[in-house]
Formats: sequence, C-alpha cells, structure tokens
Amino acid sequence: MATESWKEAYRELIETIVAMGYPEEFGKAIAKNLGAERAMRRMTSYLSQAKPQSAEEIADEMLSIRSDIDRWKQKKMNEEANAHYNQLRWEGLWDTDEEE
Repeated sequence: MATESWKEAYRELIETIVAMGYPEEFGKAIAKNLGAERAMRRMTSYLSQAKPQSAEEIADEMLSIRSDIDRWKQKKMNEEANAHYNQLRWEGLWDTDEEE
C-alpha cells in the first residue's frame, strides 16, 4: 500500500507535467516508470528547475533517473556479494576440525 508521502509525490509530479501542457496520461506514465517516491520528487524538481521544452526531454530525464536507480541497486547487490565472498574466504568452506 502506498504511503501518503508517496501519493503526494505521485500527485505533484502529474500536476507539474499537466501544468506544463502535457496530458495527464503522460504524467501517469512517467510516475509509473519512476515508481519510487524519491525518484518522483527528483523528477518534479528537474521539471521545475530545467523547464524542459519537449516530451522527449522529459522522457530522457525519466530514463536517466531510472538508470541511476538501477545502477545503485546493482552496486548494492555487488557490495553484498563481495561481502559474502570475503566472509567465505575468511571463514572457509569447511569446518577445519572435521578434516583432522
């Protein structure tokens, strides 16, 4: 279930896009693709500051934000895998008492 702050970010993004003269459906598609509250707020901030001149610029920024999110998630997964690998190297695969 979406939190109130998520709903507010969703609404604000759509309202900003509509205020720029684009259809509400376009705003909903952008919000849906971003998904996360923080990403929607980042997009709303971009729209307010950069004032893009076309739907393509808006879509490009949405893709850029998605790419940043995906890159961050991949980095966190890699860090976790590396931590497990290092733990495995430190502790070993087998209990050394059983080998003797």
